[in-house]
Amino acid sequence: MNSPLIQLLVLAGIAVFLILRLRNVLGTRDGYEPPREAAPAQRRGPALEVIDGGPDRDITDHVEDGSPSAIALGKMKAAEPGFGVSDFLGGAKGAYEMILMGFEKGDLAPIKDFLAEDVYETFEQVVKAREEQGLKIDAEFIGVRETALQEATFDDATREAELTVRFVGELTYVVRNAEGEVVEGSDTQIKRQKDVWTFARNMGSDDPNWQLVATGE
Repeated sequence: MNSPLIQLLVLAGIAVFLILRLRNVLGTRDGYEPPREAAPAQRRGPALEVIDGGPDRDITDHVEDGSPSAIALGKMKAAEPGFGVSDFLGGAKGAYEMILMGFEKGDLAPIKDFLAEDVYETFEQVVKAREEQGLKIDAEFIGVRETALQEATFDDATREAELTVRFVGELTYVVRNAEGEVVEGSDTQIKRQKDVWTFARNMGSDDPNWQLVATGE
């Protein structure tokens, strides 16, 4: 029980992206949507127990039974029995918000330890380019509309696990130039952000942190 809770808290506190090359660094932003009230949070039912010889619902609720991703997730659980897919995805939602907003605000220090070196360097380049152009971003995170596990892989030799997650988030987003003029976005309308992120970690290690190793759409 303690291990997945620790992973959840760590990911949520990753506290574990982005625009202009912002669009190239992360995903895409769809057109504006009218402001609306946030949907009520969904309740999670009681944890489902795995019946000996039956499918693991913590796996099959997210990927097809018997698929390469399901096999990889099974290996992750064998390497670290406390690992839970649903717990990971819950924590990943918190990580998504914290990393995304850290990038938007140009404040990378709090999230540096949770980014792979090449990902951090790319973020840093984009943030510096914005600053050199005199651009400032004001953004407010509204919420995550969708979180879905897209792929899972496990390296038997290194015990490294990779989980690729698709996010659809919502935020308000405004880019202003050095004169304070709005050059992109609106602070009164919601935009949808789509990202596909890959997190990696060595299963069974003492370090419970997952690192963001790839971004895309």
